[in-house]
Amino acid sequence: MTIFRHETIGTDGAARAGVLHTAHGTVETPVFMPVGTAGTVKAMTADAVRATGASIVLGNTYHLMLRPGADRVARLGGLHRMMDWPGPILTDSGGFQVMSLAKLRTLDADGVTFQSHLDGSRHRLTPADSIAIQHKLDATISMALDECTPFPATEQQARESMELSMRWAARSKDAFVPRPGYALFGIVQGGVFPDLRRRSAEVLRAIGFDGYAVGGLAVGEGQAMMLDTLDLTVPHLPAEAPRYLMGVGTPDDLMCAVQRGIDMFDCVIPTRAGRTARAYVPSGTLNLRNARFADEDAPLDPDCPCPACARHSRAYLHHLFRADEMLGPMLLTWHNLTYYQALMRGLRAAILAGRLVQHAAALRAGWGRRAE
Repeated sequence: MTIFRHETIGTDGAARAGVLHTAHGTVETPVFMPVGTAGTVKAMTADAVRATGASIVLGNTYHLMLRPGADRVARLGGLHRMMDWPGPILTDSGGFQVMSLAKLRTLDADGVTFQSHLDGSRHRLTPADSIAIQHKLDATISMALDECTPFPATEQQARESMELSMRWAARSKDAFVPRPGYALFGIVQGGVFPDLRRRSAEVLRAIGFDGYAVGGLAVGEGQAMMLDTLDLTVPHLPAEAPRYLMGVGTPDDLMCAVQRGIDMFDCVIPTRAGRTARAYVPSGTLNLRNARFADEDAPLDPDCPCPACARHSRAYLHHLFRADEMLGPMLLTWHNLTYYQALMRGLRAAILAGRLVQHAAALRAGWGRRAE
């Protein structure tokens, strides 16, 4: 019987290298989770996602609730079977859509009523509903329903939003069905206000969760303010539990957050970049639509094992995007996810070797070079 837990096996400053033990397998941390919002990582097969080195993926409660529906997913054997991903799956609660779909929802003390962005139909989501949907999906890690506080927000607005999220966190905990190897994470809110972040963390610790996420960042506040908020938040989170920074971010964001003790990340950046011809390489980013790549026979990155690099040239990738061929986004998404997984493995190795400061400096120096 697997007990959900995060085992720290090495530290370097505030940074941690660990192992997450779950009902669906182990995950080495720090870890980046590819986003599979609707039960698929866009432009990727499950085998391709596995080939990048990914060990855990993310799904979204709101989108799967609308299509194909949680009951249908359950009848078909759960999300793991449906999307051919036997490994761990974390599901967002729908809280981000409380912010991102503000024009299509009505918020009250007990939950949120959405107007579907697909067909205009109305759907109710309470904390108990969100947890029940995630249970039907068979999510390894479920998230408490929260309101993702927008930026900018006044301190009073952020306080009211945080207090609502904390009430919903308690109701989410009451609705969650504990099972060996499964987990429920609470989400710290409070905008960019230190006292609110501290209070939110205290409330969540009192309720008691298997892991703790930091939400409401990377919503327009800028990296410096995000990192300052992390500096003030992470010390209030339990050392024995995994820490998850939601919706972040660029390679530099991930590196900086790992240095501050964050274990888990998700973001659409690498997949969205892959669909829009942007490739991550050790010297920064490349826009494969640029005409200068039309005759370049070199790979994107000679040290990258992905098919885009091992089998094709920059010229071919440029051609695919200029010709609007779907293979271009597929190959570049594969490459970017491979880059992100390699980034996390490198950070983990540096933590275990006690060389994170030097490794981070080398990464940043590389990103500072002009992309070749």
